[in-house]
Amino acid sequence: MKAGALAASTHGPISGAADIVIIGGGVMGLSIAYQLARRGVKNVVVLERGTLADGASGRNGGGVRMQWSSELNVRLMQRSIELCSGLAQELGFNIWFRQGGYLFLGKSKAERRVMEKNVELQNRCGVPTRMLAPSEARDLVPELSLDGVRCAAYNPKDGVLFPWPFLWGYATQALKRGVQIHLSTPVTAIEHGARGYVIRTPRGDLRAERVVNAAGAWSPTIAKMVGVDVPNRPHRHEILSTEPLKPFLGPMVSLISSGLYFSQSMRGEIVTGISYPDDDDGDVHLGSRLGFLGHLSRELIAVMPQLADVKVLRQWAGPYDVSPDGHPIVGEAGPPGFYLACGFVGYGFMMAPVMGELYADLLTGKARHEVFDRCRLGRFADGALAPEEMIIG
Repeated sequence: MKAGALAASTHGPISGAADIVIIGGGVMGLSIAYQLARRGVKNVVVLERGTLADGASGRNGGGVRMQWSSELNVRLMQRSIELCSGLAQELGFNIWFRQGGYLFLGKSKAERRVMEKNVELQNRCGVPTRMLAPSEARDLVPELSLDGVRCAAYNPKDGVLFPWPFLWGYATQALKRGVQIHLSTPVTAIEHGARGYVIRTPRGDLRAERVVNAAGAWSPTIAKMVGVDVPNRPHRHEILSTEPLKPFLGPMVSLISSGLYFSQSMRGEIVTGISYPDDDDGDVHLGSRLGFLGHLSRELIAVMPQLADVKVLRQWAGPYDVSPDGHPIVGEAGPPGFYLACGFVGYGFMMAPVMGELYADLLTGKARHEVFDRCRLGRFADGALAPEEMIIG
């Protein structure tokens, strides 16, 4: 990476004007910045309150999948995974993208009905997901203990990648194309007037014609600075990784009932997370807890007994950015020229490639994708979207 360029962006005063200021230097904001620069937009500035990979983008499990319950999300992720297939070459970073598939396991009749409905939808969209009997799931992963499992769904084209080079690649290529990335630069106020926006930071003020709020779990605070109330809220989610093991696990495995998911990285670590009962407190706070480790260990060993003696090397938490219906909140909202790119729950990471493309098209006057109408902020007043049912893993 251009370490010197990024280091320089953490010190000294900033000032001047930009065509577009993006608040949030996670993969969503950087993908939008990169795609804007690719389209010839010259004066793009990214403001990040911390460091690269400091927030949710550097704290997730790296899963990317087409298995969703809404056609909109299925279509978006088809394109996102298509983009991921070529990103290593395009960004100049090995993102360790591996398409081993996603294997969802269901334990109830209700979960089976949801999975069958979703598989039918995904097949109509051209996604090769198929329902499996428990014995067929064990054929894919012989080490599984499938007590209580009634059914499974598997798409071989889903996969995992390594979050950090994914993020660094976007940052590096954005910098090469003239994007300014200012780290350790929190936004303290935004003022809107006839001449656009003034974005105030401890390092100085910037003027901008347009602002994109891609601050993830911190996006409600940014939106309030221009008088916009968004209903998304933070949800704490913990993950851990183990010592490297000899490769044995092909797909990402996820249990719908508990929210447990686990995969094996290309370096051999088991990366795993699970919903934890008291995580939903609405605060953005990070850190690890012993209770999570015990809860996850019991659930993981029940389905993968051979991992009982594996050593845990690292445990961490990250903030989900949760919308009321599980769909993102995007498009223009509030004062003219203020845009939202938030509320992606735990899947903004995997949708960043396609959303970068779609946002760059929108902001440069090209095609307007339906996501900006269907996932607008105003939908909560009229109930325009059904809740997304598959938001784990």
